[in-house]
Amino acid sequence: MTYINSYLTFNGNCSEAMQFYKDCLGGELTLQTIDESPLADQMPQRMKDCILHATLTNGQLVIMASDMVGEKGLIKGTAVSLMLNCSSEEEIRQYYSSLSEGGKMTHPLEISFWGALFGDLTDKYGNQWILHFDKNQN
Repeated sequence: MTYINSYLTFNGNCSEAMQFYKDCLGGELTLQTIDESPLADQMPQRMKDCILHATLTNGQLVIMASDMVGEKGLIKGTAVSLMLNCSSEEEIRQYYSSLSEGGKMTHPLEISFWGALFGDLTDKYGNQWILHFDKNQN
């Protein structure tokens, strides 16, 4: 089966951001710096502590990330959001509260016209999140 995982790009603060997501969402976080990789000798000294690859895994939730920014630099956009389909009202409220810390609550959690608890936010790293809990799907 084909599936999509999110892959986020940061500009030197990947480790900090992924630890924040781990604190918010739980799970196991693995980080590999450039210095710990076969690329270490090919990269400038200033990049040795940057994250080559990070993975946060909590059940089926997988977020991957890196500090490896292209030559044009990091360009944040509004075309992609991370969507969390939550398994309980308690979970969605906890995730919304923790992910919005230091960010912007763009749409507070509320019961939507389709009956689900729904809201969205932009976290302190500029990433957009959509949170959804449909009690009828349990």
